[in-house]
Amino acid sequence: MRHGGFFQLFLIFIVISILMDLYVHQGLRTLLLGNSKTTRRVILWVYWVISLGVVMLFLLSLSSASKPPGMKPYHQWVLSLFLGFLVSKIVFILVLVMGDAYRLIAGLVNVIRKTPEQGSYIPSRRKFVSEAAVLLAAVPFSSFLYAMFKGKYDYRVHKQTLYFKDLPQAFDGFTITQLSDIHSGSFDSAAAVQRGIDLANAQKSDLFVFTGDLVNNVASEIEPYISQFGQLKAPYGQYSILGNHDYGDYVEWGSAQEKADNLRKLKENHKALGYRLLLDENLELEKEGQKITLIGVQNWGRGFIQMGSLDKALQGVDPAAFKVLLSHDPTHWEEIVRYHPTQIHLTLSGHTHGAQFGIETDSLRWSPVKYRYLNWAGILEQNKRYLYVNRGFGFLAFSGRLGIWPEITVIELKRKA
Repeated sequence: MRHGGFFQLFLIFIVISILMDLYVHQGLRTLLLGNSKTTRRVILWVYWVISLGVVMLFLLSLSSASKPPGMKPYHQWVLSLFLGFLVSKIVFILVLVMGDAYRLIAGLVNVIRKTPEQGSYIPSRRKFVSEAAVLLAAVPFSSFLYAMFKGKYDYRVHKQTLYFKDLPQAFDGFTITQLSDIHSGSFDSAAAVQRGIDLANAQKSDLFVFTGDLVNNVASEIEPYISQFGQLKAPYGQYSILGNHDYGDYVEWGSAQEKADNLRKLKENHKALGYRLLLDENLELEKEGQKITLIGVQNWGRGFIQMGSLDKALQGVDPAAFKVLLSHDPTHWEEIVRYHPTQIHLTLSGHTHGAQFGIETDSLRWSPVKYRYLNWAGILEQNKRYLYVNRGFGFLAFSGRLGIWPEITVIELKRKA
């Protein structure tokens, strides 16, 4: 979404949020029945100051986020607080609405039956509903705080073993560590980031790949972290591709040349990291005289930038070769790769972040992003072609993660007998 549409959407949310505050105010007044007038007034004023303060901070942050470098950690913290309050108010109001609806129906029944109301019934009932609303609203609010302070750096290793009949024997047991969506412009703790890098290095994989979105918008965002991410090394090398955010399309540059210079600098930063950036090209990895082909395309995504060319990247590739493709957006696999006449054995993608929110258990796997992507996280196989979608190492816009934790992927290739 471009910034114009983004701003309009959230301005609507702000207006709605203020209207919701009026409803919450009534619920809090009911909850505070029995307290002194001074106590009620202080608490209600504190609520309005905090709620309107968050709204104003968010509004001011929007006005400064359209120019490079775009959203900084400050902007994302403000956005996250705004969303936390908004969701909590929604829960609070839903409980109040259900209580009001119940009282309305009960009142109508009493009128029809000509049953007199008991004087203490309604006030006590309303206070109970307000108490329940506060308790239930505390759940999403505390969850948002956990996501912001803990969840966004709670790195998890996801291991996947894949079997192929035509994998060269020398590569049986070959391992690949994948990171994706670093979004370095969002980081607010170098020490926490280092824990993730150490965990990735501890996997001791044969190959390291990065599948796009090194930055949010500006090449300089990665520069404070070059020494850290440059620690990621593998015996068969470190390779990378570009993601949609790497092209700088989501901020307003002073000129086309300024934007082009930013992309050029970003490519130089990939080199400074020790990553070989693949721009619609391929190379061979050799082990014990046998080879597999690694292919990297520029971003190609449904509804996003479509720069990549798989046909160009496949030029010179032996059709019978075992092939691993790096492609940032999984919709590239959905719409092109899985139907391509040349078989791509394994595609590694990212982009979705798993929405940074969802539920993943043995029996339930859900995220709102599932309605956009055929595969939003993990492995998918069709026609002997695999797609693996990394949940992302970093975070963007919402400065947190809840249920969908930052991921380090380890893929092991095995030869099927």
